Amino acid sequence: MIRNQWYVVLESNEVSSKPVGVTRLGEKLVFWRDPKGKINAAVDRCPHRGASLSIGKIKSGHLQCPFHGFEFDPSGKCVLIPANGRNGVIPNAMQLNSYPIYEAHGLIWLWWGAPAPRELPSPVFFDNLDDSFSYGSAHDPWEAHYSRVIENQLDVVHLPFIHRKTIGRGNRTLVDGPVVEWKGNRILYTYVFNRLDDGTPPRKSRELSPNDSDSVHLEFIFPNLWQNYISKDVRILAAFVPVDEDHTLLYLRFYQNFLHLPWLGKLVARLSMPSNVYIAHEDRRVVVTQQPKASGLKIGEILIQGDLPVIEYRKKRAELQSLSNQS
Repeated sequence: MIRNQWYVVLESNEVSSKPVGVTRLGEKLVFWRDPKGKINAAVDRCPHRGASLSIGKIKSGHLQCPFHGFEFDPSGKCVLIPANGRNGVIPNAMQLNSYPIYEAHGLIWLWWGAPAPRELPSPVFFDNLDDSFSYGSAHDPWEAHYSRVIENQLDVVHLPFIHRKTIGRGNRTLVDGPVVEWKGNRILYTYVFNRLDDGTPPRKSRELSPNDSDSVHLEFIFPNLWQNYISKDVRILAAFVPVDEDHTLLYLRFYQNFLHLPWLGKLVARLSMPSNVYIAHEDRRVVVTQQPKASGLKIGEILIQGDLPVIEYRKKRAELQSLSNQS
């Protein structure tokens, strides 16, 4: 996992006024909302005796340890040790490791890595997906490294094989290109050109234009957010949430904007989710078998022209890992 990144780690409705304990990015973390509704996050371990803070409670906006009642403010600073009295001395070292949090679009991002700079930019979201869309969502566990789950959604070669009875129907096994474009430093667009094999060789990326692919394309925002732009009114979104080195939670959403009655749009979006999860499971059955578990530039795989989006992802991931190691 790459440090110094904003990772989507939860949906907003998973955190209320009670502490919530989860494992993310290989760490046990606790999330909670203060009385104003702002989300906070810290390591789920009391610095006093190591108890899990997520089984504690919120008291006057502070996170209270269930073992000895120590209280911590949103910055992680200990503000009360009951055994020392309300005016007692609190050691400076009695401090939680806390994390910057950003909440928008019904998602929660966590800044994971070195101490965040004072002027920390907000995470990026898709500029073509706004609140006019209704969505349904599902959480799907995968026994796979998050990088492999991401690459699966950038892989345009596998569609007619894994999904031959669903979204890959049509026997379009030959892959022209594909075309990849970087939008800035963190957003990768992939334009798909799968077709029937008529005996002609695949066309090179330089022979194609994004305009040839109609509106259908894939968008990926580093480090773990993806969108399948099916049409101006229909999208699939996925957040590839790293649990640890061997487990990923796929947060999957179906967005629609063709039904404008809010209640009807939300109903249709929710009803679409079982089929979307079914399609994801067609992938999951194979992805969990891949070796090695994590992706990389030099892992003994022999890639082909159609793997260009995967290659671009791996190059950028390696670059970000290198920068992270230097910080």
